[in-house]
This record gives sequence, structure tokens and C-alpha cells, in this order.
Amino acid sequence: MTMRRALPWIGLTLLAISFVWFVRLSSRPVSPPLHARVTAKKKPFVIVLDPGHGGDDSGAICGTMVEKNLTLDVALRADALLRAAGFRTVLTRTDDRYLSLADRAAAANRAEHSLFVSIHFNDDARTAASGVETYFAEHQPSAPGGMFGWLSFLQAADDEPLLSESESLARFLQAALVEHTRAVNRGTKSEQFYVIANVRHPAALVEGGFITNPSDVTKLASADYREQIARAISDGIYRYRQLLQPNEPTLALAAPPSE
Repeated sequence: MTMRRALPWIGLTLLAISFVWFVRLSSRPVSPPLHARVTAKKKPFVIVLDPGHGGDDSGAICGTMVEKNLTLDVALRADALLRAAGFRTVLTRTDDRYLSLADRAAAANRAEHSLFVSIHFNDDARTAASGVETYFAEHQPSAPGGMFGWLSFLQAADDEPLLSESESLARFLQAALVEHTRAVNRGTKSEQFYVIANVRHPAALVEGGFITNPSDVTKLASADYREQIARAISDGIYRYRQLLQPNEPTLALAAPPSE
């Protein structure tokens, strides 16, 4: 008897879900090409820079080289370069304090029209490991959760453009890093790191060298070299924006080479 009474309600619930799904798909306009869709946006663009680690979370350590200090130094340098070029910027931290990964992703998501770059340095059990690499996440939330946010399948069609944007950002950053530092090119890779996988905007994570490699450490100890990493990050962002919005007054730079 209980099951017989519940069946009509189950049927009504499934019918309501189907109706919402149909309305959502039928009302969604056909997505224009990526460059046209992004160019149409006129809202102020925000660069969110995330110096990895901080506070009790020191990151990788090798002798006197501490990752949390390096990431903050490079982020502050990149921030100054980007602001000088007219970009609006946000830093997830500006001093030596701890932030959770969720706090970092939330800082990126609060900026409506933005991109996110998390800055890190590598370590490895093999001291021979060297070079720079950049990561993007294959799966990111494409929109904020709303009344029907739990119906994740309604957002599935939006995943591909965001993946393309994040991968493109990672490629531009990696090309600029190799160009400015002349470090070993370890390429771009996909990885579901929390801090980029939970951002609703183009997002990438930069690994600017190995703290466990003697040659990398010697270079990272130089302020001039850290400035080159910062300049690479800012140039990579310039190039990415120039590709998407060619009419904006940014540097006229070519697309990154294929790897």
C-alpha cells in the first residue's frame, strides 16, 4: 500500500526533472565561437594570482630555500607587472599566512570575469629532476550552483569550452616560462589539483622549477631569475588575452608553439 501511494509522487518528480531539463536545453542559445563569446564581454577583467602554501604550510624545503617564500615573491612581482599593464589583480595572500585550498578557489570564484594562476615550485626524490611545467584541470565547475545545481548533468554541455580555455592558458604560460627562463620544458599536463579543479574560470597551476635540483636552486636564489618567472607569468597572460580579445591594447604576440 505504501509503495502504491508513493508511485504517483515518484512519477511527478521525474516528470518535473524532465521538464526542467527540456526547458534548460531548449532555451540555451547555440554557443558562438570561443573568440566571439569572450570578445563580447565588456566587464572588467580580473587576474587572480595564488601564491602557493603559506603560514604553517611551508611547501617544499631544501636548505634555506622554502617554497612558500618563493611563491609569494614571484606572485608579488607578477602582480606589479600586471597592474602596470593596466590589469585588475587579486592576490589570494599578500603575506606569510595559511589559506586552505577551498579559500583559494573561493577567491577566484568571487571574481565574476577572471582567470586564475596558482604559483608553485616542485620537489622530487631524484635531484636530477629539473625544469618548468604547467597544469590545467580537465574537469571544472562551469557555473555556480543554483536551484538546480544538484542536477549536474544539466551543466555537462558547458564543460568543454572551459577545458579549452584552461588548457590554452596553461600553454601560453608554459611557452612564456620556457622562453624567459630557458629551463627544461616539461610541458603542459592535466591534473585534478583541487585549487584549479574547483575554479569556474580559466585556471592553471605553474611549477617554476625544482627546489631539489642544485642547478634550479642556484637560479631561484637570484632575484633576477625570479623576476623572469614573474615576467613569464605576466607575458603568458598577455598572450592569452591577446588571442581571445585581439582588439585590446595588449602585446602583439604569437600563439604558443605545439609541444
